[in-house]
Amino acid sequence: MSYYDVDAILTDSEKVPCKFELEIAQLGYLDNDPAQPLKTGTTVGLPLWLAELLALANRAPSSSDEDAKSFVSLNLPPALSNEVMSALKADPRAVPLRDQSHNFYGLGTRMLDLFEEAEICAILRKTFVTRAADIALHARKAGGAEDLGAIAGEDFVRGMEEWERLLFKNAHDGVKGTKAWMEGVKKH
Repeated sequence: MSYYDVDAILTDSEKVPCKFELEIAQLGYLDNDPAQPLKTGTTVGLPLWLAELLALANRAPSSSDEDAKSFVSLNLPPALSNEVMSALKADPRAVPLRDQSHNFYGLGTRMLDLFEEAEICAILRKTFVTRAADIALHARKAGGAEDLGAIAGEDFVRGMEEWERLLFKNAHDGVKGTKAWMEGVKKH
C-alpha cells in the first residue's frame, strides 16, 4: 500500500462494527449519548484503521486480570456478512459489489489480514476470477472507456467496484492497443 493510494485511504476509512470491552468516560457521543460514558459491550462502527489499532492493542493487565485484553473486539463489516457471502457463492455475477463497498476487494483483503476466514477467502477468490472473465468480455465489447454504462450488461458494469473498474480499463486499453497494432501490421 502506498501512502498516496486513494483507494487504500478510502478502504481504511470504511466503518466496521466494534464492541468495546471496557467503559470509557467522555466517549458517549460515539453512541449518541454525550452525557454518559461509553459502556462495556457497546457496539459502534469505527473506521477500519482505528478499529484495527484498538483491536490489536492490549491494555495493561490489572491485578484482577490474568492476561491483557484488547480495547475492542472487531467484527466483520456488513459487506462481508453471511448474506453477501451466500449470494456470492450462489452467483458472483448477480451481486453489485459497488453497493456493498466501493473498495470491496480491498476491504476483504484488509479484513482477511485480521481474521482467519478460509471460507471468505475462497469465496472472494472465486468471485474475482468469475467476474474477471465477464469484465474482460465487457471491456472487449465497449466502444470507449467513457461508454462504461452504455454497453450490454449495464447493471453488471455499474456494480463493479474499484479493482474491477481498473481491470476493465486495463483490458479495454489492451484491446484498443491490439487493434491499433493489428491495423499497423496490415498496412505494411
